[in-house]
Amino acid sequence: MPSVVVTGSSGKLGTAVVTDLVAHDWEVVAVDRVPSPNADVASSVVELTDFGQAVEALGGIDERHNGVDALVHLAAIPAPGLRPDAATFANNMTASYNAYTAALRAGIRKIVWASSETVLGLPFAEPPPYVPVDEDYPPRPNSTYSLVKTLEEEMARQLCRWHPDLSMIGLRFSNVMAPEDYARFPEFDADPVLRRWNLWAYIDARDGAQAVRRALEHRSAGADVFIIADADTVMSRPNDELLDAEFPGVPLTRAVGPHETLLSIDKARRVLGYEPEHTWRTEA
Repeated sequence: MPSVVVTGSSGKLGTAVVTDLVAHDWEVVAVDRVPSPNADVASSVVELTDFGQAVEALGGIDERHNGVDALVHLAAIPAPGLRPDAATFANNMTASYNAYTAALRAGIRKIVWASSETVLGLPFAEPPPYVPVDEDYPPRPNSTYSLVKTLEEEMARQLCRWHPDLSMIGLRFSNVMAPEDYARFPEFDADPVLRRWNLWAYIDARDGAQAVRRALEHRSAGADVFIIADADTVMSRPNDELLDAEFPGVPLTRAVGPHETLLSIDKARRVLGYEPEHTWRTEA
């Protein structure tokens, strides 16, 4: 049974990731500032901004584990504005550096971490260069939170340069939603501006968990990043109407379906075998 430490295991995405990995025969050690709500996994309260605690969390904790095969790093202040900018930077950057360095010291060579759709230029006050947006244009961080995500991606590239056998996969998650969040979606239709900031995209936490598992199963060395969104938008209005109203003149690089996500998941489908299984249209 493969084993993995999941940081940020008690968050909306982390809870879904732990549940999915357990269901697919992973031995999970849940790590967060609060205990995991999942009684089926070993759980430890860890402060990742403390390097010593990070080293123990990845290297071994009595009655929890004596070493694991992989790290899934989701722990972070999860959005801009929740804390002052400097606090967000200090927490998220330090926690990521500590987690990755501790994993390397423990001999772990498979790391999957939560990057963010925000590196694509969100909020899109400045229109994207084209639609659907994909991984091919350089990051365009517009907040301190997004700046950290961008720096984490560069840190992954350099760590993989130092360690040629290391695999680090960053998942640029869209706005994470749980089924109970779908009751809010009709209000978005009333005003497309409300979700203009991320091209009306979202990710069901369960599909986000699938993407994490696919990334863990993917056999490759080096650093790579993937956009992870659900297959559709949050809107009932069709894409052509939305784009004409909010992003006139932004070129389409290919035809898109009426409700197809405008954050391209083509690469994740092709490389990781990711395929969303949930949609608010049938589960709201």
